[in-house]
Amino acid sequence: MSSPGTIRVAIIGTGLIGPRHAEAVVKEPETDLVCIVDPNPAAASVAQRFDCPLFGSVQEMLASDSKPDAALVCTPNHTHVSVSKQLLEGGVHVLCEKPISIDVASGQDLIRCAHKNNRRLLIGHHRRFNKYVRAAKQAIPSLGRLVAVNGLWTLYKPLSYYDSPTEWRRLDSAGPILINLIHEVDILHYLFGPIVRVYAEKCLSQRGYAAEEGAAITLRFASGMVGTFICSDAVVSPHNFEAGTGENPTIPKVGEDFYRVFGSEGSLSVPAMTVWTYPDGKQSWTEQLENKSLEVSDDRAPFELQIKHFANVIKGREDPSCSGIEGLRALAVCDAVRTSMKEQRPVDVDLEDTPL
Repeated sequence: MSSPGTIRVAIIGTGLIGPRHAEAVVKEPETDLVCIVDPNPAAASVAQRFDCPLFGSVQEMLASDSKPDAALVCTPNHTHVSVSKQLLEGGVHVLCEKPISIDVASGQDLIRCAHKNNRRLLIGHHRRFNKYVRAAKQAIPSLGRLVAVNGLWTLYKPLSYYDSPTEWRRLDSAGPILINLIHEVDILHYLFGPIVRVYAEKCLSQRGYAAEEGAAITLRFASGMVGTFICSDAVVSPHNFEAGTGENPTIPKVGEDFYRVFGSEGSLSVPAMTVWTYPDGKQSWTEQLENKSLEVSDDRAPFELQIKHFANVIKGREDPSCSGIEGLRALAVCDAVRTSMKEQRPVDVDLEDTPL
């Protein structure tokens, strides 16, 4: 039985991420987990763990007494739009895991569906709530005019990552560009504004699946800032968001840098949160650089903060941090990266003139 004033929430999909969202829903005082939807027989143990009903389809759930106010879509990438549209058309607010879709056109269609049905659509770029990202956001103005950023997302996924029931990760729509780089792009947008041009060289393929294994990418931001980024899920490396921040409990924390930001007045490394400047404004390569480590405040886990934010958006207390349009902007950059890899040319990114 839900408490008065709480938001009834359903989890759609019980892969790796669904149970973590369910835990966050249970911990948030303003949300109640009312059911789980997943046709996979293995989902029964997840429903039992959270002591809630299990349904085999969204339509079955919508017709039941467990119909929620809101739902988190945690299904494979290529199903995000179809599942989210069913929920929105059924009167349910949606927080859809990234990516919003696997192509820009269907992402636009999903945004239109949310508007038509007067429901909230948020995209699950939960790293906007990570304490290191929030600390970087606060520190960046002190760096002066932003000139460049260097980013890394490099690690090794074992072959078991692609085994059943997640063999869909072998597909062209499920490589690290859409699964992992899209998180990085959203963070870069959050910190530095829109990316407007990319050029990407594809990494060597070692597994032989349709899914790419990464790329080396150059970036141009609307502000004039430039950047480089290496993304690979098939190399041995400590330089990635998960190992750097310790956010994902399944990946051991190492603490090595994954972003370096360069400005006219200083530079910043993340997650070390070290700022380098010259003393008293004496800007010269012959001067001794000084550094200081910024404090990073502990807070609730990003998934928990995201659920709290989702509840506040539904209740009209906050505007979406990552709306459908923001999710679409990240997807458009990743789509441009994939196009650049295939066609071996720079690709412009422009959603300003694209109707929604």
